[in-house]
Amino acid sequence: MGAVKNKRMPRAVREQQMLDAAVRTFGQRGYRAASMDEIADLAGVSKPLVYLYLNSKEDLFTACIRREAVALTAAVRAGVGPGLTADRQLWEGLRAFFTHTARNPDGWSVLHRQARTHGEPFAAEVATMREELVAFVTQLIVVAAREAHRDPSLPAREVAGLAEALVGAAESLAAWANATPGVSAKQAAATLMNFAWAGLGDLMDNRPWSPPPFDDREQTRPGADLATP
Repeated sequence: MGAVKNKRMPRAVREQQMLDAAVRTFGQRGYRAASMDEIADLAGVSKPLVYLYLNSKEDLFTACIRREAVALTAAVRAGVGPGLTADRQLWEGLRAFFTHTARNPDGWSVLHRQARTHGEPFAAEVATMREELVAFVTQLIVVAAREAHRDPSLPAREVAGLAEALVGAAESLAAWANATPGVSAKQAAATLMNFAWAGLGDLMDNRPWSPPPFDDREQTRPGADLATP
């Protein structure tokens, strides 16, 4: 049962209370199954008041996505202190990411599962957040390259690809960690750090992995021309 509904409070406080209730409901029940009635009851307000403040279920869900996205990106940025070495910057950023998603599982569910599976404009809101995280990680990798070589020696396209891969891995690992009992935020961050930094370290030391010069499968794929010049 919700809180007392006739208690007066500032609009901004009441609105955050509604968003708290909505994030919890959307995160646990899903966008389609969540009802405005249960959100209003959980927030301790009337349903007409939810509509008055946030217009519609779609607008309420969008407001939830935006609030959770801002909170996540702010947490990651705040976790990376100035003056740290490249590996410490990446470690602190990953730890901040996994700590935030672990402490806010309903918010992460809204961002990672619900918003992405219910079309536009929800998916676009999450894409904006993801672009910001990728840009931030890109800068961390550039800093690592400069630290190793005194200049950004990695090609821009390669750096962008590495950032995309790292953010994608973090997203998947956060969903797994939240669903797996006993996996702490620190353990999740260490798992990805060990996976990513070993490869990044080789790149920084100019020891990239290269595919074999000849692959038998390329000669046997359907339609391949087996004749030699």
